[in-house]
Amino acid sequence: MVSELDLFTRITNAIVKRLSRFGISAFGAKELVVTGRKSGQPHSTPVNPVRFDGGLYLVAPRGQTQWVRNVRHTPQVVLRSGRSQDSYTVQELQGASAVPVMRVYLKKWAWEVGRFFPEGVTAKSTDDEIAAVIPAHPVFRLVRK
Repeated sequence: MVSELDLFTRITNAIVKRLSRFGISAFGAKELVVTGRKSGQPHSTPVNPVRFDGGLYLVAPRGQTQWVRNVRHTPQVVLRSGRSQDSYTVQELQGASAVPVMRVYLKKWAWEVGRFFPEGVTAKSTDDEIAAVIPAHPVFRLVRK
């Protein structure tokens, strides 16, 4: 049985994805297109990119999802909004280098995705507390091709 939260998330994702296809960005959300590691076919999902220190990043608030596994297998992605699409190579950040990005992400997007993080982990958490959740919530830098 699907929980109310899961149903809400599925409906919200479908709406954001559809809006992105029409070029309407809900709070900066984009559509991420990745190549399936098994099928080889393109798959898309809505994401919340965040800018930090001149770079563009993705955080996986829901953890080790299909898009995360696909990006690790084939680190080439497209961010799409309407007719605009940009191609990127993805680099996963580890440890302390991911902490400031995660902090900015939580500050901007916690209202939407905070429930996916352990209770008490916020943008105001210590570096050690944030570093502790990064293995479960990967951070990726997008480098334009």
